[in-house]
Amino acid sequence: MGARAQYVVVENGSWQRYYSHWGANRVAHDLLPGPAAATRSFRAQQGEGWLNDVSCEGAALVDHDRRVLLWFAFEGGVAEHQAHRAVLERTWAGWDVRFAYDGLGDLTDHLGLGRDLLRKPGWFEPRGPRWVGDEDGEPVTVVSVRQADGRVQAWGSVMEATEFLGMGFVLAECLEELPPPPTPRPVQLPEGGLHVDLVERTVHYWTAEVSLGVRDWPLPGWRGWSLDFHGGDHSHQAALLPPEFRFPEVPLAPALRQLRDGFGAPPPDAPALLARAAAAPGPEGATAVVNPKALVPHDPVAPTPDELCVLRTVLDELIAAAERDQGAGPIA
Repeated sequence: MGARAQYVVVENGSWQRYYSHWGANRVAHDLLPGPAAATRSFRAQQGEGWLNDVSCEGAALVDHDRRVLLWFAFEGGVAEHQAHRAVLERTWAGWDVRFAYDGLGDLTDHLGLGRDLLRKPGWFEPRGPRWVGDEDGEPVTVVSVRQADGRVQAWGSVMEATEFLGMGFVLAECLEELPPPPTPRPVQLPEGGLHVDLVERTVHYWTAEVSLGVRDWPLPGWRGWSLDFHGGDHSHQAALLPPEFRFPEVPLAPALRQLRDGFGAPPPDAPALLARAAAAPGPEGATAVVNPKALVPHDPVAPTPDELCVLRTVLDELIAAAERDQGAGPIA
């Protein structure tokens, strides 16, 4: 139980790891005020060895020597992802700010330790063909295909983009020979998309989430195919979609307002809730066993008044710009 986060701080030629059992949902939050505040917050956490790519749900590497920030977190959607990145570009001005699409692999690679150090055995297994359309909910992935005759078709699915990558080129064969039934265009911008070009044997791929192995192409099952990875930029696939299947706008202003209004709220006291649950009477003969690390709260370090003032100014300016661009109402 928990939302485990890994942090690495590099300074003066050496690096140190830190850990929070409850910090994964706050990685981007703790980064927003800038390098100094983030470093103080991460160094206030526990010292810890490496997590692996399954148990780690959020991470950040702050390299003061090379002025590089690598980070990832599961943020809830494309709007939240873009809002966080827009703020970080301002509060980390002069730094190379990168989302770690390969998860911990990007962090260990930056440290010269390779990408496979923390991979679990069998971390990527090719899957057989399957398809779940959007009948069960709003699509999180859009898959499009350019057929041999130049036609482009598109579909929405509640399956994650990584699941389609896991099918290998059998996905391309299915789209060519037995395409799924038509699906309506998404109401919200999905979290990722693949455009399969059967003519050029190329997969164009974008995602707002971690996608393990995306830097290790060809992934199993895609030998002979090229990958054109666009990070979190959906505009390339958007330009290729048929007219009746366009992406909706990203509601960036509301996501920025949510960041502004929620910043500084203390994290939930998860260890206290867990301790009370563990102390409650259980089934006869049962004894609750709690990981001691789960009883250590995430200890955020509040930004200084100057850091907080800069952050709020950045958020207000970004909200105003987003509202101008999207024709939204006044700042609430």
